[in-house]
Amino acid sequence: MNGKYFYFAIASLLGVLTSLFSFLLFLLLTIIYFFLLYKYKRYSSSQLLFVICLFTIFFLTSEHTEANNKSKLSDSLTAFHLQYTENTKVDGDLLQVTALDTKYKEKLLIRYQIKSEEEKKQLKNTNFYGRLCQVTGQLKAPSIAKNPNAFNYRNYLTSKQVYKIVELKNHPLSKCSFVESTPLTMIKELRFNGIHYLEKNFPPEMAALSAALIFGDRSMFDPEILMDYQRTGIVHLLAISGLHVSLLIGMVFYLGIRIGFTRQFMMNFLLVILPIYAILTGASPSVIRAVLMIFLVLFILRWKKQLKLSPIDAISLTLMIYVFFAPLIVLDAGFQLSFSVSFAIILSYSSILPRYQQTISAMVVTSIIAQLAALPILLYHFFEISFISIAANLLYIPLFSFVFLPGLYLLFFIQIIFGDTPSILINLFMKIITLANSLIELLADLSFAQLITGRPNWLNFIVYILIILIIFLLWEGGLKRKRKQKVILLTFVLFTFQNVWNWANPFGEVTMIDVGQGDSILIHYPFGQGTYLIDTGGTVQFEEEEWKKAAKPFEVGRDVVVPYLKGKGIKKLDKLILTHGDSDHIGGASAILKEIKVKQIILPSVAEPSKSELTIIQEANKKGIQVVKVSEGSQWKNKKSLFYVLGPEKNYQGERNSGSIAIIANIGGLKWFFGGDLDQQGEERIIKKYPNLNIDVLKTGHHGSKTSSSEIFIKRSTPSISWISVGERNRYGHPHNEVLEHLSKTTIYRTDLHGAITYRFYLEGGTFSSFLHSIKQ
Repeated sequence: MNGKYFYFAIASLLGVLTSLFSFLLFLLLTIIYFFLLYKYKRYSSSQLLFVICLFTIFFLTSEHTEANNKSKLSDSLTAFHLQYTENTKVDGDLLQVTALDTKYKEKLLIRYQIKSEEEKKQLKNTNFYGRLCQVTGQLKAPSIAKNPNAFNYRNYLTSKQVYKIVELKNHPLSKCSFVESTPLTMIKELRFNGIHYLEKNFPPEMAALSAALIFGDRSMFDPEILMDYQRTGIVHLLAISGLHVSLLIGMVFYLGIRIGFTRQFMMNFLLVILPIYAILTGASPSVIRAVLMIFLVLFILRWKKQLKLSPIDAISLTLMIYVFFAPLIVLDAGFQLSFSVSFAIILSYSSILPRYQQTISAMVVTSIIAQLAALPILLYHFFEISFISIAANLLYIPLFSFVFLPGLYLLFFIQIIFGDTPSILINLFMKIITLANSLIELLADLSFAQLITGRPNWLNFIVYILIILIIFLLWEGGLKRKRKQKVILLTFVLFTFQNVWNWANPFGEVTMIDVGQGDSILIHYPFGQGTYLIDTGGTVQFEEEEWKKAAKPFEVGRDVVVPYLKGKGIKKLDKLILTHGDSDHIGGASAILKEIKVKQIILPSVAEPSKSELTIIQEANKKGIQVVKVSEGSQWKNKKSLFYVLGPEKNYQGERNSGSIAIIANIGGLKWFFGGDLDQQGEERIIKKYPNLNIDVLKTGHHGSKTSSSEIFIKRSTPSISWISVGERNRYGHPHNEVLEHLSKTTIYRTDLHGAITYRFYLEGGTFSSFLHSIKQ
């Protein structure tokens, strides 16, 4: 049976995918797979029946899990009996922790707004384990994605079997009784105490790295450094991976033998310690994969010596066991990356890697294999890859494997045993860590090394997989001249075909991105005929005490608009149009300029620009971006449309909203009006100068405020469709009922109700739809 578990694992995985995703698509792929097993692997009827049974078992298991993967709690419930099951997370003035409601047997995410700095310190250092607490709070559903390709927090929590959030009204430990600790909670307590011990005794940067490598906790990392690791493709080094587990197990086994323990004793010891280690390090998918795989190998060596388990069989069995008990884990990016890369390296171990005997060449080839295997998954979840990742891995894998991992473990144990760590060792590691962080920041800023393709659809995803499989097959057969040429050609196609696909797409779009209480509108023409972004949204920042500030506060430009653009494969804006200087329209511009190439910035011609506008002008000058100030009469054309500016007048002096850039344009067979936060006075000026302003689609001014969208303006401009960009449950009461009454004869689209709103057009016709509700015109 050597090697056949691999084919069983594929059948099992197809069963889960058929249940969770497109039934017909994956059923068709499964039938093709069965045919290939019969035709080329010469499977007998009994073998084929066994594989079909595996597929059916995993399909039904996944169906059962999915059917029961929902909350049983009523939204009216306010009293809860909680047993805390995970480490707390304190960020700014917010505490979050997962807990089990003992009455309803359901996991909940608990959120508590911390009242004071003293309370924050106390909560941060308090062990929540071993307590049964009575609390009151408001039950609510997690937020959902309201833009295409956006992170869906509700789905993320659902995959972890958490369906509801409880916003606590009282202190999370106000009414508690102690309960007897189980072995599981004792291990989790040990993890909690270990992380806080590192934080207390090591410098912040060193504590953060130690917590990541020893306990699998990255919460102490500076968010910017963490982002640099992700952008350079080496963030996997900060997770406890198979390499880390193998090194540690090898070290423990070697030390045990050297001390005098027998091999039999050490194998028994490791079989006991491995599950404990998995919990102690956070039980991430990569940890569970590595631990379960090593456990299986040791178990068979210990009790079934006559049975040989090859690496490919071990990882295949690991996948089957993992997915059988937790089918929804296939949705986890960490699971997908861990198994895809591991399978690729193991399968290449006997056919490709033996040709590369030198250490450096073997590391380069291993890194290339890992990057190829991870490519489709990285593009699906993050929309971009870094070409610098291979070089970064070559540099940082040895650093982490032979310096950071053993060194930080050693310093941790020295600190525990002696109660102090020599300052010379602390200083040495701090210098290495600082240098490594500085270098990774430089590498992350190499924008030319970033390839943005957008999220692949199912067809593109399958094409990626097929091309990668063909590259591996050609590589396995030996890279002679003709094969090498084919591999080079396929590699070129691999990294270019989706960008060509994006460019060749004959459909254009106008999308009002849901940025909450703000504005951001993308106009994207097909065939590279123009990509414009009108406003960037922005998060209104209020002055608050330092202890209340989150490590990485939510920022609309960085967290909403940039991911939306990258998810569409947009890496360049021809024009960034900032209608006026209010932060909810311009606040995200800095993030756009940092992540996306911008050819030209358009600002209103005003006598006194806001501080935000001046800052953007400075940033543009540093990057060599042209800044154009427009006023009434300004215009530009592309191959399909004329964009004409109706206001403000040149060197406008007056209220900022009234001086918003107002643009009229023909796009996709419709006449559009974009006016920022233009108020009624600005609308009156435009109507007087352009009395026959007949438009089809109105971007409603100032989020539906009663200071805009006057009755006379609506009657004169005669829109048939109106778009309102407005925050859900916003504090201003937008959109105002009076405005909705004025717009009652139009079809109204609102981002708070519909999410992102898109007009997808081909030539002079198109269709309106919303992300949350499909609406056709």
